[in-house]
Parts: sequence; C-alpha cells; structure tokens
Amino acid sequence: MIAVIGSSNIDMVINVDDFTLPGQTQKGLELSYYPGGKGANQAVTAKSLGRDVLFLTCLGNDGNAQMMKRELEAIDLGNGIRYVDSPNGVALIEVSRSGENRIIVYPGANSRLSPDIIDDSRESLLKADILLLQNEIPFESSLYAAKLFNEAGKTVIFDPAPSSGIDKSILQYVDIITPNETEMAELTGHNLGIEDATAKLHEMGCGNVLLKRGNKGIFFSGRSKSLVVPAFKVRAVDSTAAGDVFNGAFACSLDRGLDLRVSLRYASAAAALSVTRRGAQKSVPRNEEIESLLGE
Repeated sequence: MIAVIGSSNIDMVINVDDFTLPGQTQKGLELSYYPGGKGANQAVTAKSLGRDVLFLTCLGNDGNAQMMKRELEAIDLGNGIRYVDSPNGVALIEVSRSGENRIIVYPGANSRLSPDIIDDSRESLLKADILLLQNEIPFESSLYAAKLFNEAGKTVIFDPAPSSGIDKSILQYVDIITPNETEMAELTGHNLGIEDATAKLHEMGCGNVLLKRGNKGIFFSGRSKSLVVPAFKVRAVDSTAAGDVFNGAFACSLDRGLDLRVSLRYASAAAALSVTRRGAQKSVPRNEEIESLLGE
C-alpha cells in the first residue's frame, strides 16, 4: 500500500504560442480546467496503475473543491479527504507550443493540512509501506509525516517541489529525494555539477538522490551505486505533472517489489507518455501503454 500526503488543486491551463514576457499582453489559444495538485497527481497515478492508495488531502469550500471531490471519489480516493473553511487550492499554468510550462500555485485549503490532521490519520497511514510527499502543503506537516514514517521503518519518497521553504533537517528522514535540475540547484547551490550537488545532498543526510532531468533522463545516486536511465523519445505536448506521474509510477513499481533499475525505467516510460497529452491527472497513462513503450 502507498500513502500520499499532499495537495489537491484545480489547474487553470492556458495554452500560448510562447511564454508571456513582462509587460506583454497576448491572446491565449485555449483555456482548460483540470484536476491537479502534486499530491493528487501522484495519488491518482499510483491508484490508476493498480496499487492500494490512501490519499490524505484538504479540500476547500467552493466549486473547485466540489470538482476535485468528484474526481477523487470517481477513482475511490475519497477516503482521506478533509474539508476546511477556505477556498480550494488553484494552479495557474501557462503552456507553450513546445510543451514547456510555467506555474503559479495558490495553496488555499492545502495550507490547512496540519500535523494534527496527519496525527489523526496515523493508524490508517501507517498501514502503507511507502509514503509520497511533496512541498505544496505546510513544510512542518511534511517534516512531521517524514519523521513518523521513518521511525516506523517505512520508505519515504520526497519530491522537493516547489523547493522554497525547505528545511534540510527533513533529509535525515527521507529515503529517496526526487528533485529536477532547478530544484537540485536551489537546494545545493547553483554552481555545482550533478555529482557535487548529489554528494552535498548525501552529506545533508539523504541516502538516495533521484535527479529528474526531463528529456536527458534520470540520474540516480545511492550510497553504494549510481545509475543513469535514458529518457524515452516522444513528442511533448504538455509537461504538466510529468514529474508527479514519474513519482507515482516509481512508487507503484517499488510497491510491487521490483528492483530499482526496472522501477526507474517503468516510471520514465510513464512520465514520457504523460507529456504526449494535455492536463495533469488526465495525462496518466494506462499500465498497458507503459508496458508497450517499454517493449519497444
């Protein structure tokens, strides 16, 4: 079983030719609304790929929250929802024709996911063997959850996104940290190469570093070995949630008992497929599609 503690947002996505420049006004090509949030994206991925998942999240008191509730309950992920008196979380996403994105997140109800709420769900959460965390809820809550699962001997996977406001003390409770290149630089220093940055994270206490490098593939560094997994070549349409799909699929493969290299390739294939379609949770591929791409 996989536990996910994290955010639920409604993604307001506007497609443009190129990113809007400071002082520039341009017409959008398309406006769409999708269920999103890093926590929800990872939970939906893991659930869609066949694992038992408990998703602890906070929803607000508005129409966006009702939309999110319907989406989560439709795939049997409503058992960990907590409702708070606040607008729901929202992400404003600009997507260029090349498939790149820029995102502004308004946390809303996500900011109310407190350590007390986690503690109230302790018994149910600790039935899971793997915990997925991100950084779109209060950091003190992520730290509390990481310590709780670490002390229970569970596997903690932490996605440091967004990378602001992270206290490095969390790393001693994290088994695998999964930054992208921007987040890695913000955590360790902008002038470090991959190996030096990875070594710095190890020194801070994290045993395993999984660096997501987009179309350049995956670099994994553990205390005893390193692995490089090439990216799958696809035509990108929208990279929104690709990292979340990766984390959800990676946790699924580990939860099935598969080894590290197999799990990294499986997650890489899932993320590659996700960028070929629009939206966050709507872009999660089926297991058969992943296996087909791996077979190619």
